[in-house]
Amino acid sequence: MRSIHVTMSVTLDGVVQGLGRPDEDTRGGFAHGGWGTRHQDDVMAREMGEGMRRPGDMLFGRRTWQDFTTAWGGRDDGNPFTKHLNAATKYVASATLEDADAWQNSILLRGDAADTVAELKAQPGPDLSVIGSASLVRALHAAGLVDRYTLLIHPLTLGTGARLFGAAPLTEFGLTGCVPTTKGVLIAHYERRV
Repeated sequence: MRSIHVTMSVTLDGVVQGLGRPDEDTRGGFAHGGWGTRHQDDVMAREMGEGMRRPGDMLFGRRTWQDFTTAWGGRDDGNPFTKHLNAATKYVASATLEDADAWQNSILLRGDAADTVAELKAQPGPDLSVIGSASLVRALHAAGLVDRYTLLIHPLTLGTGARLFGAAPLTEFGLTGCVPTTKGVLIAHYERRV
């Protein structure tokens, strides 16, 4: 059975919306897009690079997959993240996407995300990594499918925006490691307690 590892940037008040740029996700009138870029440093780059070195496949929700397709698909810039993302097998969970042909090595998982991902997880194969994809993560968490989290906890509150966990079920995780960055981000690693 595969394991599922989620990597997500989050504010102190749990917001995960619009991390990367002002226009990334303005749903609900969200006006704080790009909040995470001011906290990047060499420590964060090194830690995220370590995560990219682990073998495995990737798992995306539709919105994040489409955004990453535009940002990373087809690029050849020598960036190790670009190389990793383009080479990885990418599963995209969606009930509305027609196909996953826009980005190489992408496979569409049609239907209910929790059901299709549970089927994929039960199959033999490499572990699955999720970057972003908050709606998908909420569905997988509610279904008890997430095994590990790496949370990049940013030192700010926004007061508004989509949160990582809504009405999530009681689930316990143990802290397995924590790395502080020079910009005050805590990179916390959690593993599900069985």
